[in-house]
Amino acid sequence: MVNVNGNIQEENTVLSIGNRGYNYGDALFETIKASFGKLLFWEDHYFRLMASMRIMRMEIPMNFTMEYLEEQIIDTLKRNVLDKASARVKLMVHRKAGGLYTPDLNDVEFMISVRPLEDDFYALSDTSYEVDLFKDYYLSPGLLSTLKTNNKALNVVGSIFAKENDLNNCLILNTNKHVVEFLNGNIFVVKGDQIKTSPLGDGCLKGVMRKQIIDIIKESPDYNLEEGSISPFELQKADEIFLTNVIVGIQPVTKYRKKNYTNEVAKVLLQRLHVKTRLS
Repeated sequence: MVNVNGNIQEENTVLSIGNRGYNYGDALFETIKASFGKLLFWEDHYFRLMASMRIMRMEIPMNFTMEYLEEQIIDTLKRNVLDKASARVKLMVHRKAGGLYTPDLNDVEFMISVRPLEDDFYALSDTSYEVDLFKDYYLSPGLLSTLKTNNKALNVVGSIFAKENDLNNCLILNTNKHVVEFLNGNIFVVKGDQIKTSPLGDGCLKGVMRKQIIDIIKESPDYNLEEGSISPFELQKADEIFLTNVIVGIQPVTKYRKKNYTNEVAKVLLQRLHVKTRLS
């Protein structure tokens, strides 16, 4: 069951052929982890969505309050019997059908879908996780590249490349040849007590989990945070590399080319993330 503009209906609901998300990628989405009816870091997701809608010049409805959308998500979880479990929530907002590149209206519609998740809590995986650079195409840095739109051709092709080469993930480069992010999450690079992550100016996604980890590092006396451009050369010199997103939390990289990595800092940050999650 999916939620279409507040109406719960069968998942096989047919979208209009004029849907602007389908035709032009004129849509935004938030991927949210729900744990037993609680939306983790919901406030950060909500304000990112509102900021993104303004950048996309979408008309924000008066009823699009944080409370209204949360109620709609919780209702969808209940109708799918997932309010007492962990679930992946996808909240998509698209401009109403009409027009070509220039829309007839700036009004929006929304859709909420949910899927069960196996892991109730964030856990650190000890399994092998090998990555490499994806260099077939490059990301053009700018404000639009920091948004979660459904213009994800680079991520799709990169994911196919990773699968074909028996990789767990790939790192995306921007047109300046800086390492920007993973195909499905932000990057953090550890060298000693220095932890570095790509700046938004390089084109990385303005990740909700990225924000949580940055806040944790800034509050810690043990580590120093730098938001700066990352060169591929730095990956070879790093002690640790890890990915962050709201579904897995923190995913350590075990191997990049011939270099193997530890995960000690990732373990410490994960413990502090658990505390932050309980308090949020």
